Amino acid sequence: MNNIMIVTGTRKGIGRYLAEAYLNEGYTVYGCSRRECDINHSHYHHAHLDVGDEQNVVDYVKHVYLREKRLDILVNNAGIGLMNHSVLTSTESAMRVMMTNYGGTFSFSRECAKYMIKQQEGRIVNFSSIAVPSHLEGELAYSASKSAIEQLTKVMAREVGPFNVTVNAVGPSPVNTDLISRVQPEKIERLIDDQSCKVMASYEDVKNVIDFYISPQSKLITGQVVYLGGFC
Repeated sequence: MNNIMIVTGTRKGIGRYLAEAYLNEGYTVYGCSRRECDINHSHYHHAHLDVGDEQNVVDYVKHVYLREKRLDILVNNAGIGLMNHSVLTSTESAMRVMMTNYGGTFSFSRECAKYMIKQQEGRIVNFSSIAVPSHLEGELAYSASKSAIEQLTKVMAREVGPFNVTVNAVGPSPVNTDLISRVQPEKIERLIDDQSCKVMASYEDVKNVIDFYISPQSKLITGQVVYLGGFC
């Protein structure tokens, strides 16, 4: 029986890597992004939507469940960044980041949890960032949105745990993505130097954590946040 998985933000970067990797492992993957995606696979289904649009998320998750009659895994990868000093950041810009990162994660998690509770099983994996524990200057709006996701992870884990649904998060250290490409190289070097493991993370490193979270062996692991790179 194929696992049914939703991965948000699959057009490029980590989300695309995850979608293609799990497709190659036999999963049925439902992906979404604000732009079209050219992943070509018989078990891949793409939707053009903004994760910050609550009604679109409600309709999409319902569509997936009605079509497949179950929903096994949600990976909340979609997100945007904002590298700017706090005194130069407008409230509108900050709230846009919050609505996409936290709002999208909240809406998808809530809607998927409804069906996972119904079927008495499910895995939800959220994305945080080492921007949270590092208190990274110039990324207040972004790190605040990721802090909110961590709290969502911990609270929802307690709420849905009795129904055999787990909720966990991964906090990637610097990975070569479009988001990182906009950060000054010396800032990236400083972040890596602050880690216990002083190397850039890879897409595969991120997937390794997700693999554990969604495996049968992790049924008692919930409400956890794992930061890559040994950042604590």
